[in-house]
Amino acid sequence: MKPLKALLLLLFIVASLPFRDAVAADLPGSKDHPLLKRFAGSEIVAYQAKRFDEYELQTSTFSRYNFATKKREYLKPPLKPEGRLTRIWYEAAGDYGSLEIYRNYLNELRAKGFVILYDSKKDPAAIGWINYLAPFGSMDIQTNRSNYIFFAAEKGGICVASAKKSRPEGDVYVQLIAVEWGKNDPVYKAKRGAYIAVDVVETQPMVQKMVTVSADQMTQAITSTGRVSLYGIYFDTNKSDIKPASSPALVEIAKLMKSQPALKLHVVGHTDNVGGYEFNMGLSKRRADAVVASLVRNHGIAPARLAANGVAYLAPVAPNTTEAGRAKNRRVELVPR
Repeated sequence: MKPLKALLLLLFIVASLPFRDAVAADLPGSKDHPLLKRFAGSEIVAYQAKRFDEYELQTSTFSRYNFATKKREYLKPPLKPEGRLTRIWYEAAGDYGSLEIYRNYLNELRAKGFVILYDSKKDPAAIGWINYLAPFGSMDIQTNRSNYIFFAAEKGGICVASAKKSRPEGDVYVQLIAVEWGKNDPVYKAKRGAYIAVDVVETQPMVQKMVTVSADQMTQAITSTGRVSLYGIYFDTNKSDIKPASSPALVEIAKLMKSQPALKLHVVGHTDNVGGYEFNMGLSKRRADAVVASLVRNHGIAPARLAANGVAYLAPVAPNTTEAGRAKNRRVELVPR
């Protein structure tokens, strides 16, 4: 190949990747999110990936931090999407400012089909850095910089945005926080330039992975604690029809009762607190009724040996403030009569 043609080919390859730039100095184990490119010349300095988590997505002006409730407050309640969470901090060292990197990412989001939900640069109420102090109070993430690098950056350069893209397989949410440093700072391990935090939430239902409890394990649990909690009996949201995937758990309950002919059980339905007390009290009772009916109809258990009860969310085993906690609270328990 002639030198001129080789040079032109090289220039074409470089020009075809104007935004993305693989950097060897990325934090070990980190990588770009497949839905978003990176700002040219930046490197990953913090990274976190979780299969499932809840995220608080800002869609309006931050107003204050409520120390009594230990919660951030906004003019409008934030969204709380749940699903796969990826958090990436990029560092663009040098003459870059936060607005430049911020605008690049907003343009990239729009090009990818995202709708911008909030843009602090278009919000008259976003008066400088002070309005955003609280959101940076818990920037806990694996990083080779300081966890407070966003909190301590220059006051005038902060930019915040959130965006959403609807997809058949689940909506995607992105939150951006960009700041800048005017000089190197050894305390915060900051380099002069711009930083941007890119948080991506890919919404998806939590996959139920609780193992079916065997009849022998039920006996052990009842003997040691006086009850057994079952997570292998499934219902659709707000419904009491037992799903087919519940069959293994029901088979084990029937084995338990057939192995102990004198055993009588309360079948107790438990819910989370979504929907209010009255609704969940009725729902938990209907689900317990459905379990009893299935054991009688499909497994030959005498009706007199089973009593259905519902207690809604009055006996939680985890906080109802997160999806993980609510999932633990949605259960069926067996209690000897």
